[in-house]
Amino acid sequence: MKYKNLFSKGRISNLVLKNRVVMSPMSVGMADKDGNPTDETIAYYEERARGGVGLIILGALKVNDEHGTIEAHQLSIAHDENIKPFKKLVDTIHQYDVKVFAQLAHPGRQTFSSLNGGKMLVAPSAIPCAVCRQETRALMVKEIKEIIQDFIKGAARLKNSGMDGVELHAAHGYLINQFLSPYTNKRTDEYGGCFKNRMKFITEIIQGIREECGENYPISVRLSVDEFLKDFGIKEEGITLEEGVKISKHLERLGVDAINVSSGVYATTNTIIEPISYDQGWRKHLSKAVKEAVNIPVIGVNVIRKPSFAESLLEEGFVDFAALGRELIVEPKWVNKAKNNREKEIKPCISCLSCIEAVLKGRPMECAVNPVAGKELLFKDIKKNGKGRTVVIIGAGPAGMEAARILAMRGFKPVIFEKENRVGGQLQLANKPPKKEKITWLMEYMTGEMNRRGMTLKLNTEGTIEKIKELNPYAVFVATGSKPLIPNIEGVEGENVHTAIEVLKGQVKLEGKKVAIIGSGMTGLETGEFLAEQGNQVMIIEMLNKIGKGIYTPNRVDILRNLNKYGVQMLTSHQLEKIMDEKIIFKDLMNNELVQREVDHVVPSLGVVPENKMVEEIKKNFDNVKVIGDANEIGRIGGAIKAGFMEGYNL
Repeated sequence: MKYKNLFSKGRISNLVLKNRVVMSPMSVGMADKDGNPTDETIAYYEERARGGVGLIILGALKVNDEHGTIEAHQLSIAHDENIKPFKKLVDTIHQYDVKVFAQLAHPGRQTFSSLNGGKMLVAPSAIPCAVCRQETRALMVKEIKEIIQDFIKGAARLKNSGMDGVELHAAHGYLINQFLSPYTNKRTDEYGGCFKNRMKFITEIIQGIREECGENYPISVRLSVDEFLKDFGIKEEGITLEEGVKISKHLERLGVDAINVSSGVYATTNTIIEPISYDQGWRKHLSKAVKEAVNIPVIGVNVIRKPSFAESLLEEGFVDFAALGRELIVEPKWVNKAKNNREKEIKPCISCLSCIEAVLKGRPMECAVNPVAGKELLFKDIKKNGKGRTVVIIGAGPAGMEAARILAMRGFKPVIFEKENRVGGQLQLANKPPKKEKITWLMEYMTGEMNRRGMTLKLNTEGTIEKIKELNPYAVFVATGSKPLIPNIEGVEGENVHTAIEVLKGQVKLEGKKVAIIGSGMTGLETGEFLAEQGNQVMIIEMLNKIGKGIYTPNRVDILRNLNKYGVQMLTSHQLEKIMDEKIIFKDLMNNELVQREVDHVVPSLGVVPENKMVEEIKKNFDNVKVIGDANEIGRIGGAIKAGFMEGYNL
């Protein structure tokens, strides 16, 4: 077998798993008002079970309603009434010879009062989370005992639902993690201080579950074995890898059946939910250290995207089970495709964090690359009624390629006109800054889909009215993308002024120059990183009072850390007034003063506008016209792919 380790059987306690692939716990934000899995929730997990995974771990079930809610529409096991709905979910997953655990969680200080009936948050100590910034009080011993019982009762309910095991969420800065870490636990009583006292909370939970559920009921613990505080400028003592290994050994002595290795807390959130720049396996040393110290199975997440990489982690002894999270949102058939030598058909996760952003904003989980994720019931029947009819698509960017894919699945005959010499559109710019190879993987997948589904692709070809008429199409999709917004500023036509597109495409090569980038949206920031890596001295000028305003926080933190490594200067509340040959003049909006700086080149990055000059003419000549992606509405990759999918699905 090509992946002999990945597809070998594994064991957690007395439980035999058919392979070594674990779907790691992730919240999906699709529970009903009582925290029960809905039909949509069940369909979502059923699709991943059908895809061949060995074990599914449901993410972050709350154990009480009083102060235990992490996010809107969270799954709950706080009441006996939750047992029956979970049994339906478990029974569905079991049909596919897949085992299922559920994770018990309490947020402690890492949540919002508004989600918990307006109550003050609780934690081991009265220290608010630096991210959530909510008033927080220290738990009384009586309350600690009550929460311990909440965890134990939750585990018993899960066992009664038929769940194969339970996982304790002792990672990512939530309540159990808060007790374990000296960063958050400043107590001086029996639940704080020395190592033994900080372990007391989780110890009593585990002992209670053992007593209630029996010695043979599997217990996994998800653990942040390194909080990475110092990497993010936090000087307080927390859990380092050495301490994480010590905790793991303590858990093994308590009789825990598996350690699910993770890292980070909210203050170091990029080590939990990694943005695009984090490589596959960047934290494999964490699971390796734990595995070398314990004799129970170690599960590990490692930004796994490719089966060959998962196999190498197992082969080289970094983990006993390879855990995939976001990759299984994007590609539910990942396991079966790997098993059947169809790796090139695996749709890659690009680590854009759209899924997590949606849930934390109170919406059901959504995926930028897989529009069907979380909507399996809605799109379960794709009508195959294309009858070989031709559909012309103008533009092979993400919207056009996704429309072509779904149309081909439906039996239409897509013909794609692309004026450039390659496909990808904006993706051909998005993959140019450092550490953006995941975008290239997505393009390779989409190109492969066009080849596999026999589409006609005409590169270096403008989609003129005459050429389209020759094909007598049933419909025309306009996916011509966008063009840069050029500001009306004196000097903007100068030879030293270039668009981000010209820079990223390599049409202008700058090295060892002083470059001013105007605007700090994601394109401007990534262009700045690209130019800084080329050895340029980069300055980013933003008229708003914050760099990267509107960018999802983990992505913003990631790109700013990268820019700071290169010493990029960033000015807020400054507005460009005039561009000259060797300098720029801009206004300091705080002091209402004009300032000038010497620069060699200027790159305005003030957004884009739809490239839709052909739309009216096409609508005059053809009856069935769909305008998709940036040509219709400016957005991110996910918006373009969703638009292509929806119009292709509904045609």
